[in-house]
Amino acid sequence: MKEWIRDIVIAVAVAVLVMQFIKPTIVKEHSMEPTLYENNYIFLSKQQYTFADIKHGEIVVFRSNIETENGADKLLIKRVIALPGDKISISDGSVYLNGEPLAEPYIKEPFTSGYVEELTVPEGKVFVMGDNRQRSLDSRNDSLGLVSTDTIIGMAVFRVFPFSSFGFINK
Repeated sequence: MKEWIRDIVIAVAVAVLVMQFIKPTIVKEHSMEPTLYENNYIFLSKQQYTFADIKHGEIVVFRSNIETENGADKLLIKRVIALPGDKISISDGSVYLNGEPLAEPYIKEPFTSGYVEELTVPEGKVFVMGDNRQRSLDSRNDSLGLVSTDTIIGMAVFRVFPFSSFGFINK
């Protein structure tokens, strides 16, 4: 009987510990295609930014200022394009980071709609965009704008489902 109780306590302790570092999430939109598709089941590293700084190209999940139907903050998943101190601009279908055209092999179509006059990202903020630029509500839109680093829940690191795409999510 004691072994059984010990095993349950250990299992609960391990589960609690894992949940402190990993958050399962389901992708609900099309904005990250072709990297992530609707109904992909992924794991986020919740502690990633406790130990390291956010980097260009990382895919993050954050609480937006947009409300869901039940009044909660909507979670969005996007790619980090510009960091604090970076200069970002969008014109003629191209993204420019610090004055240089940004190579983006991950985007769905080779054209980025919208126009962003050169903007310097302030401290504590990041500029994010979806990989499916034609179907993404992101930092190009004033209703979302720059994302506060305080609202980032974690970095997408691993895809569990579909099983055909099982594995680490690359930048």
